[in-house]
Amino acid sequence: MSDATSNRRHRRNPMTAGAWPLLFIGPLMLGVLVFYYYPIIGNFYTSLTKTNAFGGNAKFVGLANYADLFARNDLKSATLNTLIYTALVLLAVPISVVIASLLELPNLKGRSLYRVLFFMPYLAMPVAIVQVWRLFFNGNFGLLNQFLKAVGVQNPPYWLSTPGAVLMTVVVVGIWASIGFNVIILSAGLKSIPKELYEAAAIDGATALQQFRTITVPLLTPSIFFLTIMQAIGGFQLFDYLYAMLGGNNPAEASSRSLVSLFYQAAFVTQNRGFGAAVTIFILVLVAAVTALQFWAQKKWVHYV
Repeated sequence: MSDATSNRRHRRNPMTAGAWPLLFIGPLMLGVLVFYYYPIIGNFYTSLTKTNAFGGNAKFVGLANYADLFARNDLKSATLNTLIYTALVLLAVPISVVIASLLELPNLKGRSLYRVLFFMPYLAMPVAIVQVWRLFFNGNFGLLNQFLKAVGVQNPPYWLSTPGAVLMTVVVVGIWASIGFNVIILSAGLKSIPKELYEAAAIDGATALQQFRTITVPLLTPSIFFLTIMQAIGGFQLFDYLYAMLGGNNPAEASSRSLVSLFYQAAFVTQNRGFGAAVTIFILVLVAAVTALQFWAQKKWVHYV
């Protein structure tokens, strides 16, 4: 057998196992590059430019937009509001753990119905959700203030127009709206916990609360970690609930503004596209930093079976 024939036989065929993965992954990676990474790169370039009042005639200005961003007085308040909302809305995770555990009780009747009822708010449009909560928090005839007056509170606050109170109302809405999704994820995690562990703990005399603390919560930490990541990323994207809750010409809007609200104001109201892009890059860096911190911290509390 000649050397040429041997080389042809051992030559790699492009359709061997080494090429098939690329054939299947290629379209997906192409979509990721086009719809995720290209917009990020394009947005970063936009943050280095300034446009006219109509968003055109872009001129390269370097880091001028970032200098303007960090010189603004409302950046600190918008960042603080976003961080406060993100931290408080994470309370939905432990609340969801308790609810999901109660839904998995062995003798519970109507379990499927309860799951549907908890999940339905997650499917509703944010604006529709806010319209219901606006009635609840209305300062004049809202159910909350009517209850407070009935128990002796003389002058309950106007929740939708008082600085500080607005953010708390949005936190309540955010927690309520996210519980349904959390419960579904946690219910799936609960089903993966072996029943033998609970039986062994019961034989050893462990109470239901002790089983919850020593078995359920530790073995649910992977699902809890996933939800904290998703909840934190969603918290940094706060806009729709806040915008719909405040409405137009609200005196509390300036003090309750989030980072995404700052972006909306710059990019779509004042048409300063470059500055708006700089705000989104700032949000991206914050989200990446918080996510990296969460992944670093999960080594100390997440237990993988």
